[in-house]
Amino acid sequence: MNLIVFAIPIFLTTTLLEAWLAHRRGLAAYSIPDAISSYQYGLLSQVVGAFTKFAKLGVYTLVFEAYRATTLPSDSLWVWVGALVAYDFFYYWHHRMNHEIGLLWAGHVSHHSSEYFNLATALRQSSTSALLGWIFYLPMAVAGVPPSVFAGVLLIDLLYQYWVHTEVIGRLGWLDRIFVTPSNHRVHHGQNDYCMDTNYGGILILWDRLFGTFAEERKDEKVIYGVRTPLQSLNPFWGNMHYYIELWQKSKATPGWRAKLGVWLAPPGGWHDEASEPYEPSQFKYYDPCTPDAVKRYAVVHQVLAMLFLMHFLTLLNTLPKTLLALYAAGFAISAISLTSLLEGRANARRFEQCRVIGLGIAFAALPDWFGFSMPIALKLMLLVVMLGSAAWLSRTSFKPAALWTSQ
Repeated sequence: MNLIVFAIPIFLTTTLLEAWLAHRRGLAAYSIPDAISSYQYGLLSQVVGAFTKFAKLGVYTLVFEAYRATTLPSDSLWVWVGALVAYDFFYYWHHRMNHEIGLLWAGHVSHHSSEYFNLATALRQSSTSALLGWIFYLPMAVAGVPPSVFAGVLLIDLLYQYWVHTEVIGRLGWLDRIFVTPSNHRVHHGQNDYCMDTNYGGILILWDRLFGTFAEERKDEKVIYGVRTPLQSLNPFWGNMHYYIELWQKSKATPGWRAKLGVWLAPPGGWHDEASEPYEPSQFKYYDPCTPDAVKRYAVVHQVLAMLFLMHFLTLLNTLPKTLLALYAAGFAISAISLTSLLEGRANARRFEQCRVIGLGIAFAALPDWFGFSMPIALKLMLLVVMLGSAAWLSRTSFKPAALWTSQ
């Protein structure tokens, strides 16, 4: 059983709790459109991972079987502890290279594209970074860490990083000096000059202290989150692919194959020694599509439904044929495009969303089973009513034409 299935209700509950706490404290920690976009990034990352998991675990297993120096016992506590520390060490370098090599940054930039810092941001995971990230962890396979242990410590390291994406937890004293904490990770997500290229650790901040990339959160300067070239889009597909497209366009326009290769290997800012212009936090403006409150509430309901469908999808990874998994995945892709387009007020977004909900409702009610799930008639009728009701609500809601809401 995929443990993420059990984590999804925790993600939903804790983001609601954090939003409530932030509201009580007067923190502008959440934007509903941004949070839904982050959830869509995470959803697509899990769906794509169903087809690319070989890139990390599969290659790791092949290297382990062919080149391991020994076989460490998977039932030893010390093997698990050592593997977790080793994984976190290699994660530090993987994460650091994500920020220092353009091709790797193209896969990682999506995680930094939110201008908010909250638990939903933690879920804003890349759908492409796993295609190259496996390279950094192969020394563990050669050292003899069994694939089951590797998969376990990978999940531990990943889930640990969820709670550090928050503004409602302040400084934590001595813990800030040893572990990655919310204070340390806020700096990592900042655009401020002192925040750049810092605090790469997953669990231990000791790696940053050891290798000179540590920066402490400042009390006198508010951290501004996001990237300096703002994405200004809620669409997770564009968020995942835009920097690859930018690199491709730059390499096409660059003469000579060495220079072309250099475009992909250069740091995100390019090969230059000039000092960048000082960043001025007071000039920052949030991307805000000014989505009406009614549309926000609509999107929240359908995002929760999408997460329930994702839980079902993840339980089927080892049982459903790839063709049916791909069909199910296509439904998630359509949902991601439709909901984020609706939140941004894109042209024809309402009609597209009406087609989506009507089609989903009819398919769910008419099919004898839903990808292996035998549905009670009451559940079929309930979802059909919700989807047809959603389509009717969209018809009756007053929408402005074309650029429905203006970004600030």
